[in-house]
Amino acid sequence: MKPGYLLLSIAILPFKGCLNLLSLAYLEEDDLKISSLFWACLTLICSLFIWALLKKNENTIQFTFFLIWIDLKIPLGVDGISLFFILLTALLTPLCLLASWDSVTSYLKEFLLAFLILEGVLITSFLVLDLLVFYLLFESTLIPMFLIIGVWGSRERKILASYYFFLYTLFGSILMLLTILYLKVEVMSTHYELLVAYPLTLKEQSFIWITFFLAFASKVPMIPVHLWLPEAHVEAPTAGSVMLAGVLLKLGTYGLIRFTLPICSTACFFFTPLVYTLAAVGIILTSFTAIRQSDFKRIIAYTSIAHMNLVVLGIFSYNTLGIEGALLQSLSHGFVSSGLFLTIGVVYDRYHTKIVHYYGGLTAVMPMYVSIFLFFTLANISFPGTSSFIGELLILLGSFKVNGFITLSGATGVILCSVYSLWLFNRIAYGNLKTQYTETFLDVTYRELLMFIPLIACTLVVGIKPNIILSTIHASVNNLIETIYF
Repeated sequence: MKPGYLLLSIAILPFKGCLNLLSLAYLEEDDLKISSLFWACLTLICSLFIWALLKKNENTIQFTFFLIWIDLKIPLGVDGISLFFILLTALLTPLCLLASWDSVTSYLKEFLLAFLILEGVLITSFLVLDLLVFYLLFESTLIPMFLIIGVWGSRERKILASYYFFLYTLFGSILMLLTILYLKVEVMSTHYELLVAYPLTLKEQSFIWITFFLAFASKVPMIPVHLWLPEAHVEAPTAGSVMLAGVLLKLGTYGLIRFTLPICSTACFFFTPLVYTLAAVGIILTSFTAIRQSDFKRIIAYTSIAHMNLVVLGIFSYNTLGIEGALLQSLSHGFVSSGLFLTIGVVYDRYHTKIVHYYGGLTAVMPMYVSIFLFFTLANISFPGTSSFIGELLILLGSFKVNGFITLSGATGVILCSVYSLWLFNRIAYGNLKTQYTETFLDVTYRELLMFIPLIACTLVVGIKPNIILSTIHASVNNLIETIYF
């Protein structure tokens, strides 16, 4: 199979899985789950083949393929920047299906369809090289996630949370559509490579930068368009929170790296002080806010905001260390935050509460669970040997070359992360058992252990051997920096 057709296959496989589910009208629920898991795993395997075939030393888009639809030629391609976002999406989808194996009982087929559609749209958005098509896919992710939160959420506020998510992110990107249409008229194309090569004035770049940044910042999210994320996480089912934190937030950072930096390079330098201010305030404010939370998911949600704002600092450092650190930290955040939300899902499925007050002393009765929770807690605070340590170290080194004060704010966020992460672990693992609230205790099952093993392995492997990732993205990052400066 030609590499271009392999790209097309990973974009189509989740949708083929949807068609397969629709044809299985009279099968049992377990058959539907197994079928959806099969298609998700097949997509992951094909994605790994792309990684194996990718030429690490080439700094151009590889496996370019034109998808013909009516009169449109939609370019697809992959490089070191987009590859690992695709792999992350393909990895987390089967884990989400495993996490929902017993917890989702109502409208099961529709739930599985929503996840496969979401996976297909996300993978295609990382593959497509046309800005207008990217925007359509970028917005299309709202629909399945809106349904996942609003239909299969855990509490009565799930409808409000789904509208928060939908309206905040949609409002942020409406102006981006107008900008894309302007570029279509001006450049006569929305192809990524043509847009990068087209000379835009500073005034044009500034207008484009504002609309792009508003759209992507609301997805990251950054201050002040971040309020939808804690609400969405708290109300979403476990699998929804995993996809939201693991991949959907990365659409914002990917958009900044792929489109904003190379198309609006001059304007990026002009607006850098604004970005640094918003990111620094976001890191410190959300870190302090996380300390005073009592809801499991809300704590991790604010953690995600702080970490993703640190990623933004790395992106706008405009050097190899910072941008590579931002990409590595985005990938690491996908592993670690997903693992933390899965640990929350384990106890929520048993005891149906996310309030920290009702837990304590689980070390004595759930030792395997506490060990896994400890691992992801250490990874969350960037303990040496984990992927987060390498990512945050590179970001801080890269940003220090640009602005020492901003680096200090980022480092402050790392310290505060240790405070609320260790406080949370201490409340859950130690102390007296709250037997007045919980009478029976069940440790991690084999199915749940199967969810955690890939995330633990990825976090350790990337933390110990980061060159597995860095060697693949290095050429693409250097090409991006050359585009920015020259």
